[in-house]
Amino acid sequence: MAVTSEIQAPRSGRVAPKYTRHGSSRGNFEMLAWLFMRVSGLVLVVLVFGHLFVNLMVGEGVHAIDFGFVAGKWADPFWQIWDLAMLWLAMLHGTNGVRTIINDYADKDGTRFWLKSVLYAATAVIIVLGTLVIFTFDPCPPNAAAELLPSFCPAP
Repeated sequence: MAVTSEIQAPRSGRVAPKYTRHGSSRGNFEMLAWLFMRVSGLVLVVLVFGHLFVNLMVGEGVHAIDFGFVAGKWADPFWQIWDLAMLWLAMLHGTNGVRTIINDYADKDGTRFWLKSVLYAATAVIIVLGTLVIFTFDPCPPNAAAELLPSFCPAP
């Protein structure tokens, strides 16, 4: 005699209370974070390959990359914006990915809070410092000692 038992469909059982949605659900944030990862990933592919092509293939290639090359590149607002977009998108994309990993693997709320706090603080510091470097970079600062200036700077 065969014994048959009914197999429930996946997710048809009761959902644990901690996984139920409430009025203040974060579902929209997670959906937007998921969408951001896809869009920023595509944009980053274009930005990174454009960056690599210009730096490694155009002109003398890798042999031309030095302080003067970067100074000349960042003298153009187009390349400042390009590098800024690459910095911001890479940092936010990576931060969102690490945030997801923390949410998946940190079991305790306190651990999750502190890991994400450190992550967000590090992200903010790197974004702020990187933005400042891109926009305040001056290869020929005024009142600098002549022996410290690159050869292409006019003599003081």
